[in-house]
Amino acid sequence: MAHKSRFVAEIEKPKEAADGRPSVGPVYRNVLAKDGFRPLPAGIQSCWDVFRVSVEKYPENPMLGEREMVNGKAGKYVWLTYKDVYDIVVKVGASIWSCGVKQGARCGIYGANCSKWVITMQACNANGLYCVPLYDSLGAGAVEYIICHAEISITFVEEAKIPEVLKTLPATMKYLKTLVSFGSVAAEQKKAAEKFGLALYSWDQFLQLGKHENFVLPMKKKEDLCTIMYTSGTTGDPKGVMISNESILSILSGVNHSLESMNEEFSERDVYFSFLPLAHIFDRVIEELFICTGASIGFWHGDVKVLIEDIRELKPTVFCAVPRVLDRIYSGLIEKTSSTGFVKNAIFNLAYSYKLRNMNKGYKHVEAAPTFDKIVFSKVKEGLGGNVRLILSGAAPLATHVETFLRVVSCAHVLQGYGLTETCAGSFVARPDELSMIGTVGPPLPNVDVCLESVPEMGYDALSSTPRGEICIRGSILFSGYYKREDLTKEVMVDGWFHTGDIGEWQQDGSMKIIDRKKNIFKLSQGEYVSVENLESIYSLMSGIDSIWIYGNSYESFLVAVVNPNKQFMECWAEEKGTARDFSTICKNPKAERYILDELAKTGKEKKLKGFELVKAVYLDPIPFDMDRGLLTPTFKKKRAQFLKYYQDAVDNMYKSTKAAM
Repeated sequence: MAHKSRFVAEIEKPKEAADGRPSVGPVYRNVLAKDGFRPLPAGIQSCWDVFRVSVEKYPENPMLGEREMVNGKAGKYVWLTYKDVYDIVVKVGASIWSCGVKQGARCGIYGANCSKWVITMQACNANGLYCVPLYDSLGAGAVEYIICHAEISITFVEEAKIPEVLKTLPATMKYLKTLVSFGSVAAEQKKAAEKFGLALYSWDQFLQLGKHENFVLPMKKKEDLCTIMYTSGTTGDPKGVMISNESILSILSGVNHSLESMNEEFSERDVYFSFLPLAHIFDRVIEELFICTGASIGFWHGDVKVLIEDIRELKPTVFCAVPRVLDRIYSGLIEKTSSTGFVKNAIFNLAYSYKLRNMNKGYKHVEAAPTFDKIVFSKVKEGLGGNVRLILSGAAPLATHVETFLRVVSCAHVLQGYGLTETCAGSFVARPDELSMIGTVGPPLPNVDVCLESVPEMGYDALSSTPRGEICIRGSILFSGYYKREDLTKEVMVDGWFHTGDIGEWQQDGSMKIIDRKKNIFKLSQGEYVSVENLESIYSLMSGIDSIWIYGNSYESFLVAVVNPNKQFMECWAEEKGTARDFSTICKNPKAERYILDELAKTGKEKKLKGFELVKAVYLDPIPFDMDRGLLTPTFKKKRAQFLKYYQDAVDNMYKSTKAAM
């Protein structure tokens, strides 16, 4: 079991169920910290100290870079040094101060990742303001809610997002007094804002406000809040997750401790590619990590279609991604290699098999096939800029075949991690060159304690030979609570343990595998419990579908599903059947529905699903599930209530026609 692992150590014994509460498995900790967590560096009390110290150590190092736009085209990266950034941060801070915004006030940031986003964040850190990011992908409704709920008095905004903020007036005028554009401001926008008592400045105008201000930066403590991050949430209003300086400092310490143990620590020579939203804790923490090592951060220029071009130009050493992006990279590479002709394709497949076989024998990826790396896989590496050594995946599970493929061909470590906003992003991360950890999120980082709590109604037992249960986390990385929602805080924080709502399974090597979600469980009319996310992950293994949403409730006896079929897969099917090959037309074909249903049934039977877990009807939607229709959160989690609302007619028709045929 996990206690035999060289990666985790048992520090507390398991507890049998008592007083109606579920049983709890042993408490584990990373072996690096089995005798206690590494103390935080002396003299570092806040995120501002992290940046300040790096400016002292690396003043001339390039810190923030953006591509220069020439005649509407993206050119070379242009850089601001650590000293340049510091000087602008001081000016921004002075101007904030001149507006009467003092320590403890809430400052909003609304827009895509860019240098000014980070500069504003550092100005918040300097002045003890609570930085409140506003999701770039959210509309005026959520922006209005967060401004009012957090009582935001000043907001910095991407030029293109000014209209979204102005739409929130007059509802937000009680709180919002100052709006600062990252770019320019149109005269009519300024006029519209002033009508509601809102001062609207361009970036250059705002920097002039504090020109003659003379003030001393306030003292900051570890316990002080640093940021309030609103989680997108799959149901209800967003929740404001309060994160302290100590939480962020603890995660930086834990990640650095882990990286040092693997000789993979970041240095001032590293270059990070920033495109995941800074409004999410994952990217925010990673960027703080790079800042504390004096490394460089280059931003994408906002167009996902040419993301790879940005990577090639920047030549990063590290980038983080969500599975959707890595899926695209995987699909692109597969398409490219299969179209190179028989001989080249055969050589690629030979090289792939040879290297994977050696990696499975325990060779490090750099030693597994150096010759093939040079003559075959170097082209893949060059396509990612040529310098990438680490690719981190988070926010959702990465398909095992994609992870395996990228570990072999990218000539870089490709690792999955796991964490939540409430755990300050990092809780687990897989280890390099440990192929047994593919499909897992690795062992816990050396700054958290972890245990599993049994979930009897789902059949998960934390004390069984293969421990399964809800993942619970303890440590100084935890959030300080939900802003103005003590009731919700008490629901998830019990005796110092944060209950994640995710179901995990300890592996023999001490790594964790996420297998289910506690909340997404419901009963069918016969009383059987259905774990819907687990079923979706199983059915997603079928090559003919890109995405699936499964629905059922306690008034019905069977499950139905909406499927995004794979376009190429269905076009091949249509060609074989001699029917129309237009994708939208295929999706309306009852025979295509029957075919997908049969394939799902095959997958279900192969995976030994129970009869009530088999889908009985499908609706094929050619349009991928997206955020535009409100179906997905910014981290691509399904908004299940919104799915039902959007597909209600399809669901009703599936139940009606299936019952009629029974």
